[in-house]
Amino acid sequence: MDFALTEEQEAVRKLFREFADNDIRPLARDLDQNPRFPADLFRAIGKLGFFAMRYPEPEGGGADPLSYLVAVEELARGSLAVAAAASMQSLMGTFFVHRFAEGDLRARLLAPALRGDVVGTICMTEPDAGSDLFAMTTSAAQHDDTWLITGQKTWITSAPVADMFTVFARTGERELSIFLVERDAPGLTVGRSIDKMGVKASLTSEVFFDQTPATAMLGGRGDGVPSLREILDEIRLMTAALALGVAGAAFDDALAYSQERVQFGKAINRFQSIQIHLAEMRTKLAAARQLTHWAAWRAERGLENTDESAMAKLFASESALEVCERAARIMASYGYAAEYDVERYLRDVRFTLIGGGTSEILRLNIARGLTR
Repeated sequence: MDFALTEEQEAVRKLFREFADNDIRPLARDLDQNPRFPADLFRAIGKLGFFAMRYPEPEGGGADPLSYLVAVEELARGSLAVAAAASMQSLMGTFFVHRFAEGDLRARLLAPALRGDVVGTICMTEPDAGSDLFAMTTSAAQHDDTWLITGQKTWITSAPVADMFTVFARTGERELSIFLVERDAPGLTVGRSIDKMGVKASLTSEVFFDQTPATAMLGGRGDGVPSLREILDEIRLMTAALALGVAGAAFDDALAYSQERVQFGKAINRFQSIQIHLAEMRTKLAAARQLTHWAAWRAERGLENTDESAMAKLFASESALEVCERAARIMASYGYAAEYDVERYLRDVRFTLIGGGTSEILRLNIARGLTR
């Protein structure tokens, strides 16, 4: 089975690699040290068509799953934080509006969001509800022809700048429904920003709802979990691609450093101990990429992909952590210095262990797949 990129997919890689190298990388360190939403880069990514890629051609998309993942990987090579914010917009932040919104609501929000002029996000995680969706306490109650939402969400990507919030809320016993809430809705408060170890330019905050009226219910009552399952595999593959991107950047930096750094009269890449690190890094990256591309191949053909996407995300994120750690070892003291990017990669990469399901949850899911 050949997972070599087609000519069109190679063109996507070239487009987004050049953008990452020329536009994102020069700003990545400053965005980390002075965290802020990368508004100009965000709009530029919209102009490249990234936010619409995975949607049908009438919305400006039509790309195959692998082309989308290639674009995600290249953005993450430039900055995992920028790529995380962009990927949120392209998938979870717009999917349910695309899937369910109609008429004026769809026209007013979807097209601008796919251009990058409207920022979207998804509100699922709560202080006591992460992997356990049915532990959510945020609730929605019907009042005349409006749903009023009350509760608290946390770890909400892009919340400080979001214009529309896709909110999961309890509407009955073990029943979750999806609502659209817009920025100016009464009772919506964006709380404190969470100071994170990494991906600092991907702003993350708490969000509070106090009898907040929803603009619309997206889908039917109780559609929350089934609708989430529609994109869960894709979320995991997107996270795998993010991991591949930051790990690829770490490998490239470590390789270049090993060729330039001279000790005992020769470049350190001539020493067997360094060669072993580089060989392990290259192998893990290649294996993770092939596993991710295999899952994308299955997705494009409509094949069952739940276990495959989980395995790809698990292996890619754990491998990316190892690659970044080995890069820091190769660079020794310089890998610990903020003036070199490897220190940032090592902090950022841990984000990929959490997004799309923790490694522990994924291992349980993969094991359950053996008995399905």
